[in-house]
Amino acid sequence: MSMIKLKNLTFSPSGKCILEIPNLTVKKGQVVGIVGANGAGKSTLLKIVSLLQSQTSGEILYSEKLVHAKNVNLSTRRKMSFVLQQACLFHTTVFENVASGLKMRGMPRSERKEKVNVWLEKLNITHLAKRYPGKLSGGEAQRVSLARALVTEPEILFLDEPFTGLDFPTKIQLLKELKEIIEENQITCFFVSHDLQEVNFITSRLLVLENGKIVQDGPTKEVIANPNKEAEFIVRFKEFAL
Repeated sequence: MSMIKLKNLTFSPSGKCILEIPNLTVKKGQVVGIVGANGAGKSTLLKIVSLLQSQTSGEILYSEKLVHAKNVNLSTRRKMSFVLQQACLFHTTVFENVASGLKMRGMPRSERKEKVNVWLEKLNITHLAKRYPGKLSGGEAQRVSLARALVTEPEILFLDEPFTGLDFPTKIQLLKELKEIIEENQITCFFVSHDLQEVNFITSRLLVLENGKIVQDGPTKEVIANPNKEAEFIVRFKEFAL
Protein backbone atom coordinates (compact mmCIF):
# COMPACT_ATOMS: atom_id res chain seq x y z
CA MET A 1 0.00 0.00 0.00
CA SER A 2 1.33 3.42 -0.94
CA MET A 3 1.47 6.12 1.74
CA ILE A 4 2.68 9.02 -0.40
CA LYS A 5 2.62 9.59 -4.16
CA LEU A 6 4.02 12.61 -5.98
CA LYS A 7 3.03 13.27 -9.59
CA ASN A 8 4.70 15.91 -11.77
CA LEU A 9 5.56 17.95 -8.70
CA THR A 10 7.47 21.22 -9.11
CA PHE A 11 8.40 24.13 -6.89
CA SER A 12 9.35 27.26 -8.81
CA PRO A 13 9.14 30.44 -6.70
CA SER A 14 9.76 33.57 -8.78
CA GLY A 15 10.10 31.37 -11.86
CA LYS A 16 13.25 29.59 -10.66
CA CYS A 17 12.87 25.80 -10.52
CA ILE A 18 13.95 24.56 -7.08
CA LEU A 19 12.34 21.14 -7.23
CA GLU A 20 11.16 18.87 -10.04
CA ILE A 21 9.88 15.38 -9.16
CA PRO A 22 8.00 13.67 -12.04
CA ASN A 23 7.03 10.62 -9.99
CA LEU A 24 7.68 9.25 -6.50
CA THR A 25 5.84 6.56 -4.53
CA VAL A 26 6.62 5.70 -0.91
CA LYS A 27 5.03 2.61 0.65
CA LYS A 28 3.61 2.36 4.15
CA GLY A 29 6.32 1.63 6.69
CA GLN A 30 9.18 2.53 4.36
CA VAL A 31 12.09 4.56 5.79
CA VAL A 32 13.40 6.85 3.07
CA GLY A 33 16.65 8.77 3.30
CA ILE A 34 17.14 12.01 1.36
CA VAL A 35 20.69 13.25 0.76
CA GLY A 36 22.36 15.88 -1.40
CA ALA A 37 24.53 18.96 -1.28
CA ASN A 38 23.37 22.25 0.24
CA GLY A 39 20.70 23.75 -1.99
CA ALA A 40 19.81 20.42 -3.62
CA GLY A 41 16.19 20.74 -2.46
CA LYS A 42 16.12 18.27 0.45
CA SER A 43 14.35 20.43 3.04
CA THR A 44 12.05 21.88 0.38
CA LEU A 45 10.94 18.39 -0.60
CA LEU A 46 10.32 17.54 3.05
CA LYS A 47 8.24 20.68 3.63
CA ILE A 48 6.11 20.06 0.54
CA VAL A 49 5.49 16.37 1.27
CA SER A 50 4.60 17.24 4.89
CA LEU A 51 2.14 19.87 3.57
CA LEU A 52 3.95 22.76 5.24
CA GLN A 53 4.75 24.34 1.86
CA SER A 54 2.62 24.49 -1.28
CA GLN A 55 4.05 23.14 -4.51
CA THR A 56 3.91 25.24 -7.68
CA SER A 57 2.39 22.43 -9.72
CA GLY A 58 1.70 18.70 -9.56
CA GLU A 59 -0.15 16.44 -7.15
CA ILE A 60 0.42 14.87 -3.75
CA LEU A 61 -1.60 11.81 -2.79
CA TYR A 62 -1.76 10.66 0.82
CA SER A 63 -3.17 7.12 1.15
CA GLU A 64 -4.43 7.52 -2.43
CA LYS A 65 -6.32 10.74 -1.60
CA LEU A 66 -5.36 14.04 -3.19
CA VAL A 67 -4.08 16.58 -0.63
CA HIS A 68 -2.71 20.11 -0.75
CA ALA A 69 -1.10 22.38 1.84
CA LYS A 70 -3.71 25.09 1.22
CA ASN A 71 -6.72 22.92 2.05
CA VAL A 72 -5.44 19.91 3.99
CA ASN A 73 -7.93 18.73 6.60
CA LEU A 74 -7.00 18.54 10.25
CA SER A 75 -7.32 14.76 10.48
CA THR A 76 -4.68 14.31 7.77
CA ARG A 77 -2.37 16.87 9.36
CA ARG A 78 -2.59 15.07 12.70
CA LYS A 79 -1.26 11.86 11.14
CA MET A 80 2.07 13.58 10.48
CA SER A 81 4.88 14.66 12.82
CA PHE A 82 7.98 16.75 12.11
CA VAL A 83 11.32 16.88 13.95
CA LEU A 84 13.76 19.65 13.10
CA GLN A 85 17.51 20.03 13.53
CA GLN A 86 16.85 22.33 16.50
CA ALA A 87 14.56 20.91 19.17
CA CYS A 88 12.39 24.10 19.34
CA LEU A 89 10.80 23.19 22.67
CA PHE A 90 8.12 25.21 24.42
CA HIS A 91 9.11 27.09 27.61
CA THR A 92 7.47 24.61 29.93
CA THR A 93 8.38 21.27 31.48
CA VAL A 94 9.51 18.25 29.50
CA PHE A 95 6.26 16.50 30.44
CA GLU A 96 4.11 19.36 29.12
CA ASN A 97 6.22 19.60 25.94
CA VAL A 98 5.61 15.93 25.18
CA ALA A 99 1.92 16.29 26.09
CA SER A 100 1.33 19.36 23.91
CA GLY A 101 0.18 17.55 20.77
CA LEU A 102 -2.22 15.37 22.72
CA LYS A 103 -3.59 18.40 24.54
CA MET A 104 -4.25 20.14 21.21
CA ARG A 105 -6.18 17.04 20.12
CA GLY A 106 -8.43 17.31 23.18
CA MET A 107 -7.31 14.10 24.84
CA PRO A 108 -8.47 13.82 28.48
CA ARG A 109 -5.79 14.61 31.06
CA SER A 110 -5.66 11.12 32.57
CA GLU A 111 -5.23 9.52 29.16
CA ARG A 112 -2.61 12.14 28.21
CA LYS A 113 -0.62 11.41 31.33
CA GLU A 114 -0.56 7.69 30.60
CA LYS A 115 0.60 8.14 27.00
CA VAL A 116 3.24 10.73 27.87
CA ASN A 117 4.69 8.50 30.57
CA VAL A 118 4.97 5.64 28.08
CA TRP A 119 6.98 7.76 25.64
CA LEU A 120 9.10 9.37 28.31
CA GLU A 121 10.12 5.84 29.26
CA LYS A 122 10.69 4.74 25.66
CA LEU A 123 13.03 7.69 25.05
CA ASN A 124 14.70 7.24 28.45
CA ILE A 125 13.77 10.71 29.70
CA THR A 126 11.36 9.92 32.55
CA HIS A 127 13.81 11.48 35.00
CA LEU A 128 13.60 14.76 33.04
CA ALA A 129 9.81 15.11 33.23
CA LYS A 130 9.83 18.20 35.48
CA ARG A 131 12.86 19.85 33.93
CA TYR A 132 12.69 22.93 31.67
CA PRO A 133 14.39 23.16 28.22
CA GLY A 134 17.13 25.51 29.44
CA LYS A 135 18.40 22.76 31.74
CA LEU A 136 18.68 20.10 29.00
CA SER A 137 21.70 18.98 27.01
CA GLY A 138 21.45 18.87 23.21
CA GLY A 139 20.85 15.12 23.24
CA GLU A 140 18.23 15.37 25.97
CA ALA A 141 16.40 18.15 24.12
CA GLN A 142 16.31 16.09 20.94
CA ARG A 143 14.95 13.10 22.86
CA VAL A 144 12.15 15.35 24.13
CA SER A 145 11.50 16.57 20.58
CA LEU A 146 11.29 12.97 19.33
CA ALA A 147 8.97 11.96 22.19
CA ARG A 148 6.70 14.94 21.42
CA ALA A 149 6.53 13.85 17.76
CA LEU A 150 5.98 10.15 18.47
CA VAL A 151 3.46 10.37 21.32
CA THR A 152 0.76 11.32 18.79
CA GLU A 153 1.38 7.99 17.00
CA PRO A 154 1.94 9.50 13.53
CA GLU A 155 1.61 7.52 10.33
CA ILE A 156 4.42 9.59 8.80
CA LEU A 157 7.46 11.01 10.57
CA PHE A 158 9.54 13.74 8.93
CA LEU A 159 13.09 14.18 10.22
CA ASP A 160 15.15 17.14 9.00
CA GLU A 161 18.75 16.55 10.12
CA PRO A 162 17.68 15.85 13.73
CA PHE A 163 21.08 14.63 14.92
CA THR A 164 23.31 17.41 13.59
CA GLY A 165 25.50 18.84 16.33
CA LEU A 166 25.14 15.90 18.70
CA ASP A 167 28.26 14.09 19.90
CA PHE A 168 28.93 10.70 18.30
CA PRO A 169 27.94 8.41 21.22
CA THR A 170 24.68 10.33 21.75
CA LYS A 171 23.89 10.23 18.04
CA ILE A 172 24.53 6.47 17.76
CA GLN A 173 22.37 5.66 20.77
CA LEU A 174 19.50 7.83 19.52
CA LEU A 175 19.72 6.28 16.05
CA LYS A 176 19.48 2.77 17.52
CA GLU A 177 16.48 3.65 19.66
CA LEU A 178 14.70 5.53 16.87
CA LYS A 179 15.24 2.69 14.39
CA GLU A 180 13.64 0.23 16.82
CA ILE A 181 10.67 2.54 17.42
CA ILE A 182 10.08 3.15 13.70
CA GLU A 183 10.22 -0.56 12.88
CA GLU A 184 8.09 -1.60 15.85
CA ASN A 185 5.34 0.92 15.00
CA GLN A 186 5.61 0.60 11.18
CA ILE A 187 5.98 4.37 10.77
CA THR A 188 6.62 5.72 7.29
CA CYS A 189 9.62 8.00 7.60
CA PHE A 190 11.41 10.64 5.52
CA PHE A 191 14.90 11.29 6.86
CA VAL A 192 16.99 14.21 5.55
CA SER A 193 20.68 14.15 6.42
CA HIS A 194 24.13 15.19 5.22
CA ASP A 195 25.58 12.19 7.06
CA LEU A 196 25.79 8.99 5.01
CA GLN A 197 26.53 6.96 8.15
CA GLU A 198 23.16 8.02 9.57
CA VAL A 199 21.17 7.14 6.46
CA ASN A 200 23.10 3.90 5.97
CA PHE A 201 22.11 2.82 9.48
CA ILE A 202 18.48 3.86 9.68
CA THR A 203 16.99 3.91 6.15
CA SER A 204 16.05 1.18 3.70
CA ARG A 205 15.73 3.41 0.63
CA LEU A 206 17.81 6.38 -0.45
CA LEU A 207 17.00 9.32 -2.71
CA VAL A 208 19.90 11.41 -3.99
CA LEU A 209 18.96 14.97 -4.95
CA GLU A 210 21.01 17.16 -7.25
CA ASN A 211 19.67 20.57 -8.29
CA GLY A 212 16.14 19.71 -7.23
CA LYS A 213 15.96 16.41 -9.11
CA ILE A 214 16.16 12.82 -7.92
CA VAL A 215 19.24 11.48 -9.72
CA GLN A 216 19.32 8.10 -7.97
CA ASP A 217 16.73 6.09 -6.05
CA GLY A 218 17.24 2.63 -4.63
CA PRO A 219 18.10 0.48 -1.61
CA THR A 220 20.32 2.55 0.67
CA LYS A 221 23.31 0.22 0.83
CA GLU A 222 23.27 -0.33 -2.95
CA VAL A 223 23.10 3.40 -3.72
CA ILE A 224 26.00 4.17 -1.38
CA ALA A 225 28.07 1.27 -2.71
CA ASN A 226 27.33 1.98 -6.38
CA PRO A 227 26.44 5.65 -6.97
CA ASN A 228 25.77 6.66 -10.55
CA LYS A 229 27.65 9.49 -12.24
CA GLU A 230 24.92 12.03 -11.44
CA ALA A 231 24.94 11.24 -7.71
CA GLU A 232 27.90 13.51 -7.01
CA PHE A 233 27.15 13.82 -3.30
CA ILE A 234 27.55 10.06 -2.79
CA VAL A 235 30.63 9.90 -5.01
CA ARG A 236 32.35 12.59 -2.93
CA PHE A 237 31.46 11.33 0.53
CA LYS A 238 30.81 7.58 0.42
CA GLU A 239 34.31 6.79 1.76
CA PHE A 240 33.10 8.14 5.13
CA ALA A 241 29.84 6.17 5.12
CA LEU A 242 30.99 2.62 5.79
